[in-house]
Amino acid sequence: MTVESNCDADELRTLFLFEHLSDEQLAMLCADGHIENFEPGPICVEGEPATCFYVLIEGELAMSKLSGGQDIETNRTSHRGVYCGAWQAFTGEKQQAYTTSVHVTKPSRFFVMDAPAFAAFMKDQFPMAVHLLDGIAVGTERTRRLIDNREKLLALGQLSAGLTHQLNNPAAASVRAAAELRERIAGMRQKMLMLADGTITPDALRSLVRLQERIAEQVAKTASQHMSAMETADTEDAVGEWLEGHGIDDAWDLAPTFVEGGIDVEWLERISATIEELDVSASLQKAIRWLNATIDGELLLNQISEASQRISSLVADAKQYSQMDRAPFQVADVHDLLKSTLTMFADRLGKDSSCHIRVVKETDHSLPQIPCYPGDLNQVWTNIIDNAIAAMGDKGGTLTIRTCREANEMLRVEICDTGPGIPEDVLEHIFEPFFTTKPVGEGTGLGLDLAWKIVVNKHHGDLRVESVPGDTRFIVLLPLEMPPAVDVALPSDVDGADEREISPKN
Repeated sequence: MTVESNCDADELRTLFLFEHLSDEQLAMLCADGHIENFEPGPICVEGEPATCFYVLIEGELAMSKLSGGQDIETNRTSHRGVYCGAWQAFTGEKQQAYTTSVHVTKPSRFFVMDAPAFAAFMKDQFPMAVHLLDGIAVGTERTRRLIDNREKLLALGQLSAGLTHQLNNPAAASVRAAAELRERIAGMRQKMLMLADGTITPDALRSLVRLQERIAEQVAKTASQHMSAMETADTEDAVGEWLEGHGIDDAWDLAPTFVEGGIDVEWLERISATIEELDVSASLQKAIRWLNATIDGELLLNQISEASQRISSLVADAKQYSQMDRAPFQVADVHDLLKSTLTMFADRLGKDSSCHIRVVKETDHSLPQIPCYPGDLNQVWTNIIDNAIAAMGDKGGTLTIRTCREANEMLRVEICDTGPGIPEDVLEHIFEPFFTTKPVGEGTGLGLDLAWKIVVNKHHGDLRVESVPGDTRFIVLLPLEMPPAVDVALPSDVDGADEREISPKN
């Protein structure tokens, strides 16, 4: 319950906000405004139409914002003259909404003015100030958007370079294998001449072809099996000795190919027994070389297949990352999004990277898919992971990706690094737009600001950071179910979580 009364110009003059106004200006305020007494409770609610401008005369108020479905208190003060509510009503925007919730904690008195009257007063009495503030707001927003887009393009360029490098390796391997396979096929055509000179009978040929088929099946099975280096060396020695003992030319050159194809001494004994049953003209020497060429060709086909699958997988991850063939809003598996983002950083992660950064995944795949904007979440992972890699630098370290269910029905994603940590004086500003600790020209200060807007404003989640030397954790909380009112604005259009509504005198 509130009680209204007329205001006193002399009392308004005691507030820092009005102390330099003229008697005429104070009279105008009193004519259009009034004093209102509030009992403990809310006076304005985040998201509702911004109808009034409030100035605290006496009492105490607290400001809060919704984050992750919870009301988080961001400020509490009893400072006379602090203001809140529709304090931006004088700007050119229409249909403004309260960007924070404000409630009083004890009986309090406010000077209250309707938003249109406050806007008219500001524009009439301080036209130059209004123009300046409008210009600053518009200029800052334009600059933020331009740099935001530039940062996205820079990130895309870096990721594209990494993806190109990753695609180049399997593509080059495929080209090499295809060239070698062409040579092997040419050699096989020469071996077909044996059919013309009558050195192999039709029955012997049929037996050799059946043997080829069994050998090809063995090579295919071996593709998914791996021996240790010591096991491979021991098997090559045994195969080389067997071939040499049976009078096969270049026995030690042929042995590695047989072993790679999964052909050991036991297999060679079976081959020898089969040859002995054939016409004497089908010598073991010829059969071994025929089969060696078969194994070589199958192994090259395996290499081409593996390289093609790798390229296909990289392209699929790139599509998953960019979401270029998906609807903007959909149900998605967070683990797929994280995987596709890590793929984009593969040239900077893992044991073969120049940064020597190890990736550890502690993920809970029982978590359900969530309604989200996948492309935007990938931008969040990109910005956080890029910062983590930069923090660890050339010394390297461990990047940990962790997922689990939060108690309040939220999905929790942690991205952790073992870098030097974030100092406390930096930590409190880390999500502010344009704030960066990187050298001039290297950082825009919008990466984490964009991440905040996507997670908090667009997904109604929460974004936190905890940091000590050797353990920095960015914690992203996302609702398992999207709230009824889903904000469909692009991240660059989402109004920032401005916590400067209550502005005590400096």
